[in-house]
Amino acid sequence: MLLRLAYFAAMNAFTLLRLLPMSDRDKDIEILTLRHQLLLLQRQAGKPTFTDTDRVVLAGLLHHLPRQRLCQLLLLVRPDTVLRWHRDLIKRRHAATCTPKRRGRPPTVRSIRALVLRLARENPSWGYRRIHGELAALGIKVAASTVWEILREHGVTPTPQRQSTTWADFLRSQADALLACDFFETHTLTGARLYVFAVIEHATRRIRILGATAHPTAAWVVQLGRNLVMDLEDVDSRARFLVRDRDSKFTQAFDALLTDAGLKVIKSGVRIPRMNSIMQRWIQTCRRELLDRTLIWDQRHLLHALREFESFYNEHRPHRALDQAAPLRPLPEPITEPGQILRLDVHRRDRHGGTFTNTNMPLEQGG
Repeated sequence: MLLRLAYFAAMNAFTLLRLLPMSDRDKDIEILTLRHQLLLLQRQAGKPTFTDTDRVVLAGLLHHLPRQRLCQLLLLVRPDTVLRWHRDLIKRRHAATCTPKRRGRPPTVRSIRALVLRLARENPSWGYRRIHGELAALGIKVAASTVWEILREHGVTPTPQRQSTTWADFLRSQADALLACDFFETHTLTGARLYVFAVIEHATRRIRILGATAHPTAAWVVQLGRNLVMDLEDVDSRARFLVRDRDSKFTQAFDALLTDAGLKVIKSGVRIPRMNSIMQRWIQTCRRELLDRTLIWDQRHLLHALREFESFYNEHRPHRALDQAAPLRPLPEPITEPGQILRLDVHRRDRHGGTFTNTNMPLEQGG
C-alpha cells in the first residue's frame, strides 16, 4: 500500500506541474468536461468499489475543503463518507504511534495455569475452590475466580465431580486387594471343547492357570478353589476380594470355601464385562499370542502350552500397567553410559516351539 501511495503522489505532482501553465479558462473547460463524463459513467456503471489507497488519496485531497463545498462537488460518494475516511486515516496514524495501555488485571503466569490444570486432571473430585486452597497452601496467591476462568477456558468443569467414577478407576484404586477369575473355552484339533480356569492379581498382573478340563464339575471347581487358597497363603497375599461373573460353574460350595479363607466374592453385573475387564483382557492376550497360533492336540498338550505361557507372562512379558516390568521380574537399573549398550550380550530364546520368544542376558551381565 505504501508503494501505491508513493506512486499516486508522484503522479499528482506531475499533474500539478502540467496544470500550472494552463489558464483559468482552460481549467474550467476541462473541469466541466470531466464532470459531464462522470455523469455519463454514473448512469451506466453500478456502485464503485474503493480500495484503501483510493480512500486515502481522496480523503487527503478533500479534507481541506469546507463541508458546504463538498456538498457541491460531483463525487461518487457522499460527503459524510469522505469525512469518515479522513477520521479513519487519523485514527490509524494515531494507533501506529501510540500503544494503548492494557486494562484490567495482568495475565496469569503460564506455570500457574499449567499447575491448575494438573491439579484438576489428577484430582477429578476437586472443584475450583479446593484447587484454590491447594494453591494457597503452596504459597501461590491467585484469586478463586481466576482458577474458575482457567478451568473454563480449557474445557474443564470447575465444579466438583467433574466425572463419575469409572470401573477402570475403581479397579485401579482397589488393585491391591482384588483378584479376578474366569473360565474360557478352547477347542482341540479334533473339535473337543476344553474349559480353562485362570485367576489374575490386579496389582501385580500375575496370572495363575489353575486347571483345564472337558467336564467342569462342582467338585473340580471346589478343588481349584482350594489350590488357589493354598497358593495365596504361600505368597502371603493381601487380596480380600475375588471378582467373578455369574457363570453356573461357580457353585455355592466354591463361594463358601473362599469366604472361609477370608475372600469376599463379588459378582459382576449382568452383561457388564467391564467389571471384570482385566481378566477379559488377559484372556484376549492368551488367545492372540498362544491359542490362535497353536494346534492343541488334547488336554495334556493344552496344559503344557498354558504352563509355558504362564511362565512367560509372569517372568518376562512387559506390562504397561507396571511401567514395562514383568509381574515377577522388576526392571534392571537403567543404562547411563551409551557405550554399555554395545557391550550387552543379548540372547533370543524360543519358547513353546517359537510361538513366543523372549530376550535375556547372562547372569553376570544382566543381574
